[in-house]
Amino acid sequence: MENTRKKKRKQKHGEAGKEERNGNNEEAAKRSDETQAKSNPKKKMKNVSPYGNYKHYYGYRIGPGAEKEEDPRIKVFKKEWFEGKDCLDIGCNSGIITIQIAKKYNCESILGIDIDSGLIEEAFWYLRKIVKMESDGKKNTNDSNVKVVQDVNGSEESATKSSSAGADNGSRHNSSGERNLSDIVSFRQENFVRSRLPVKQYDTILCLSVTKWIHLNWGDDGLITAFSKIWRLLRPGGVFILEPQPWNSYEKNRKVSETTASNYHDIKYRPDFFREMLLDKIGFRRVEDLTSELSGTKAGFNRSIFAYYK
Repeated sequence: MENTRKKKRKQKHGEAGKEERNGNNEEAAKRSDETQAKSNPKKKMKNVSPYGNYKHYYGYRIGPGAEKEEDPRIKVFKKEWFEGKDCLDIGCNSGIITIQIAKKYNCESILGIDIDSGLIEEAFWYLRKIVKMESDGKKNTNDSNVKVVQDVNGSEESATKSSSAGADNGSRHNSSGERNLSDIVSFRQENFVRSRLPVKQYDTILCLSVTKWIHLNWGDDGLITAFSKIWRLLRPGGVFILEPQPWNSYEKNRKVSETTASNYHDIKYRPDFFREMLLDKIGFRRVEDLTSELSGTKAGFNRSIFAYYK
């Protein structure tokens, strides 16, 4: 009887391993969670994030009330990369920095994509919340600017002092308040490595603390696919903003799944080779290191940031 149970367990593990080797990482991760739950139903299952799809990520990175605090990385970004531009944020998580960029720099459009549908739902929730807060704030400001004055006959008139009087001269890019934020920001669930190349191109593409998870889950081939795809999605003169995780970070997360553990040992192109790959192999013209200007990051998140120009 015991031998039969062992044989069944081996068969299940074998099936999961086969699924991972065939590239069906998401299904294999789901099966792994189910197996863990069945093996010890009384034990609280550990929340595993095999794609770096952490819940409350910005809470760890920025702190409590992350949606109200500006991400320190934004301080090193340049206005001309975003203002009036079409932008793409790969691996947006819950969309906090995506929304902050749209608010601060008034993009023409910015799309955030993430492999985790739950995080995309959370991103839409944050977007609705911030749009409502801004709408309520504008209403309160307008109400406070209404003054009651007496005319010569003693009757009352209401005069509204507009804070934007004379400012709207037909341009849609004077300030981020002129358009509803939900008209600028959008989110979509997508596996960037596996998805088809869209027709639309972008002026600026961000990939912040995502390359490690692409690398661990899809190996060197997956990373090269992602970089090549980014280059093709960029318009001429476009900017690719990259925040790669260091190699020692790979080691800490290599065991989150059988796939990541296997790929970790096969990786040849470590992060210190990315610069050469992007310039010499992919085709970017030049790179700008923004790291020296970065300040205010929490311990463990003081990573290098680069801007590659097409």
